[in-house]
Amino acid sequence: MKIENCEDSDNKGLRSIMRELQADEEFQQVLGITSISAAQLSRKNNQLDPEVLQSILCDLITQLHQHQSPSAQTVGPVKVIDSTTTSLCLNKYKWATFRKTKAGVKLHLRVTYAEPDIVYPDKVVITNAQSADHSQMDVLIDEANATYLMDRGYLDYGKYDFCERAAIHFVSRLKDNAIVEEVEEFDAPQGSIILRDMVVILGKGPKRMKNALRVIETTDSMGNPVRIITNRFDLTAEEIGDLYRSRWRS
Repeated sequence: MKIENCEDSDNKGLRSIMRELQADEEFQQVLGITSISAAQLSRKNNQLDPEVLQSILCDLITQLHQHQSPSAQTVGPVKVIDSTTTSLCLNKYKWATFRKTKAGVKLHLRVTYAEPDIVYPDKVVITNAQSADHSQMDVLIDEANATYLMDRGYLDYGKYDFCERAAIHFVSRLKDNAIVEEVEEFDAPQGSIILRDMVVILGKGPKRMKNALRVIETTDSMGNPVRIITNRFDLTAEEIGDLYRSRWRS
């Protein structure tokens, strides 16, 4: 019996899966069914223990890790973290109060970026919509020798110091109002979109960081000026700029 490879499958939902099952008589015999409908699939899906889906996801992630391309090994494992907010009906979801007239939840997602054609989720946290992005950094940033791509919502000087001690790399965007003490400046490559490349200390007073970081001034994927903060001193400024811009392509 031929089982279609998931890479070749074009299933968009339950109806698509239903049509594929209806067309495969041999598979129906193996399953012991004579008919199938999208409604049946939906009911079975709702009855499925989430632990089963989690186990399948973990197994798929393990298999994908084994097929990372050699090009990804240059930078090492790269993980993108971000969040999105979903509005809910306040009458039904009072536990998720967001604003006076609505409820909401926030999905905090971490995906592994192996290469442009291989991007997959490996960790998810759901919180109340009022939860700040940086509040989940301890949960989402937990693997040594990986580089995390983030945006301004994940600015936390204490976590940055922890990352430096724990051999966790990060590349993020620096807020415009960040207090930056310049320590050293490297020569920017001529003819490059890199404007400045510096060693800095962030913060002041009790919030002043203990470890020096690197700030690169360049442009984002839309050509707008951007300051990138990172603790990767082993890559070129162009490589770091490309790494940050790849976040928007993933």
